[in-house]
Amino acid sequence: MLDFGLASEREIRQTLCQKLRAQRLHQNLSQTDLAQRAGLSVLTLQRLEAGHGSTLENFLRTVMALGLASELTEIFNIPLTSIAAMEQAAAHKPRQRATKRSGTAWPPGT
Repeated sequence: MLDFGLASEREIRQTLCQKLRAQRLHQNLSQTDLAQRAGLSVLTLQRLEAGHGSTLENFLRTVMALGLASELTEIFNIPLTSIAAMEQAAAHKPRQRATKRSGTAWPPGT
């Protein structure tokens, strides 16, 4: 599985496009059927699945036509945290400091 945090834009694009194709095949849809559902030409869908220059609009149309729009919710889900909860968490977390060196000259070797 690709780590999106370490991947290039191209790698992420290729992976997402491959996953769209896999979903289409899993749902037993032809490119013609999915293109028609998404309101795209077959050539546009082919280019999208191959990871060759597509728009966000075409990507989203395809996601929606596959019934996967609700899957996008988690991408931008920002957890709500109250100030009281943040203060409580901070109160239970002791500060950490580096240990002191006793009798050691700095820099080492002096």
